Amino acid sequence: MATAPFVQSNLPLPGRRQGKVRDIYDATLTDGSEALLIIASDRISAFDVVMPNGIPGKGIVLTQLSKFWFDMISQKLAGKLTHHLLATDARQVTGLTEAQQKSLDRRVMVGRKCNVIPVECIVRGYLAGSGWAEYQKSQTVCGSKLPAGLTQCAKLPQPIFTPSTKAASGHDENISFAHACELHGTELVSQLRDLSLAIYQMAHDYAAARGIILADTKFEFGLPLSPPGKGQRGQTPILIDEVLTPDSSRFWPADQYQPGRDQPSFDKQFVRNYLEGLVAAGQWRKSPPGPTLPPEVINGTLSKYLDAYRLLTGQSLTL
Repeated sequence: MATAPFVQSNLPLPGRRQGKVRDIYDATLTDGSEALLIIASDRISAFDVVMPNGIPGKGIVLTQLSKFWFDMISQKLAGKLTHHLLATDARQVTGLTEAQQKSLDRRVMVGRKCNVIPVECIVRGYLAGSGWAEYQKSQTVCGSKLPAGLTQCAKLPQPIFTPSTKAASGHDENISFAHACELHGTELVSQLRDLSLAIYQMAHDYAAARGIILADTKFEFGLPLSPPGKGQRGQTPILIDEVLTPDSSRFWPADQYQPGRDQPSFDKQFVRNYLEGLVAAGQWRKSPPGPTLPPEVINGTLSKYLDAYRLLTGQSLTL
């Protein structure tokens, strides 16, 4: 396994920006076209706070699992949806040394440039997380009325689309479908809903056949620049960023599923549970700076991510 986390890049490329997990650069490809170089670091965030130490190799797992899903989406949703991924090889990008390319091995996506739609497209098939907290107060999730009597982690009658704002910093905010339509237009948000539900259902059914419950997940979409890099917006959203990874989804082992309680998981709920313990003990307030994660949490989290990759893809990933 990797021994040191990759927590930050510093490349001689323009337009550098840093998200909670990813470093992004503007890039020129070997064929002369413009794209984005998206680097998955080993940083980990929870409750919208980046922890000071990373999970060694996590970015590799995220990239390789995203590539697996993007390939499946291209096959199973062909004609309905396209995505941003062009390549996963830094050697496609000009201006990098061989050593810099090697440092990025298996953790980069080269993607189409887009105007990002500032909506987190969340699909929930089960009642967990902030959805469960809201349901207990109002029997709703993001304005969607649900049946009475549901328990924690219960399967919903059908998956629901529950958007949130996409904050540049700080916390995203859950909003109703109607509010999202007011902000971004009914036609566009309806497209986002239908695409999100289609991806979720495809992935849910695939994961179920491999003993994993996809409880919920979130997607991001963009409007591609057309022609590339010239600033005009395309009108059909494409799927961007990562997809269906343990960072963006709740994966539960189906053979241990039992509604009415929190579930064991293959995602960063392992980190969230540790942090919730600190919050309950009055040692953290879910605000920066995040606490340093102990070795047992780091190793346990990485093990969960690798298990998810192995079960979903049928292959082991060596770091």
